[in-house]
Amino acid sequence: MTSACHAAAKVGSLLGFFWRQFGDDFRNLSKRSLLNQEKICYRKASSIVFLRMRWVVFLRAVNVGSANRCQPALIAKELAKFGVVNIGAVGTFVVREDVTELVLRAAIAKKLPFKCEIMICPAKEIVDLAKENPLKGEAGNDIDAHVTILAKRPTKLPKLPIYAPSKDKWEIRISRVVETAVLSLRRRIENGRLYPNQIVEKLFSTPATTRTWNTIEKVAKILRENSKEI
Repeated sequence: MTSACHAAAKVGSLLGFFWRQFGDDFRNLSKRSLLNQEKICYRKASSIVFLRMRWVVFLRAVNVGSANRCQPALIAKELAKFGVVNIGAVGTFVVREDVTELVLRAAIAKKLPFKCEIMICPAKEIVDLAKENPLKGEAGNDIDAHVTILAKRPTKLPKLPIYAPSKDKWEIRISRVVETAVLSLRRRIENGRLYPNQIVEKLFSTPATTRTWNTIEKVAKILRENSKEI
């Protein structure tokens, strides 16, 4: 046998010895590591499922004037299996049970007797927005805070704030964008004609729907009461 073969045999023998002595320890350590990784992944997956499976729904241009008339309270009742709670008369729903966005969107569209833009936001986004309350202290007796929900997240943001019709005589001030939510202030003045939604839709070139800050707070309250995880 050559010296190279002798050396290889020695190495093999040493490896065999170490594996017999410490193999069980390595295997147990590996198992514990995998179990810990599985636990971490499970916790992360559970969190992701939670964030993505509870929703807030906003319908665009519902029950405004004589067009697009429906009964949001009845829709919520018919979708009770999803834990849907109706807020107000213009199509705002809190969805408290687990459901995919695709299934939820289809279920709501089926209940509407007309075509309508349906904005769906993860519950946590709305709760976090209400908790942060970015416009706190800026609203007052003649200034209302609003949140406009975009149909899709903007790819590019304009320089903010934006005033309409002008900075000196503004009725609407677009202050901030968080995910698909555009935050604004509306100053109530005599003969004022502007509303946040029309300004936001023109600015971002996408369908949108607007709610008062009070509505956002109501939504967040229901979600917090329904789950300790948010």
